[in-house]
Amino acid sequence: MPESVDRDVYPEPPRQTPVPNRLSILPDPVPLLAGLFTFVVDKPVTAFHDWMESQRAKRKIHYYHREFRRIPDLTHCLEEDYICHFEADQQWQRDYLVDQEIVKIIRGPRVQACRTREGESADQNCAPLLNQYAEVCKAYKSRYEDLGYYSSARKCLMKQRQRMMEERKARGKPTLE
Repeated sequence: MPESVDRDVYPEPPRQTPVPNRLSILPDPVPLLAGLFTFVVDKPVTAFHDWMESQRAKRKIHYYHREFRRIPDLTHCLEEDYICHFEADQQWQRDYLVDQEIVKIIRGPRVQACRTREGESADQNCAPLLNQYAEVCKAYKSRYEDLGYYSSARKCLMKQRQRMMEERKARGKPTLE
């Protein structure tokens, strides 16, 4: 860098910030409105939020670990007890979702991981898992296969009744019809 600087090209910056030239005697409304907003809106809302968080922190609720009590089957409900019918149907819906997840877990992480790990000898080395998967699929199909989209505990019970009657006919025993 050259030792002598041309002052016409590079003027020296001012030593102090210039004082703004105010045209009005009235105060600036922006800081007043910002302070008003802070004390009227922000502080009460923040205080209320902090109080609610402290109340919620006293008793922790873990939504991911909700346990439902086990409801009796539809066969245990009286004929006119609609609340029992509804609860049994809700229990059946939960059982249906659990059974779906069981099939997914056995198929996905277990069987496919074993097939990937074992490669060409997967049929031989993964035989116990494949047998377990076949049993789970058979049980799932026997319970839920032909129920349709609008399935319920009553439809499932009627399907089970039909299956039991067919098995009884196949064995040669008389039915109750």
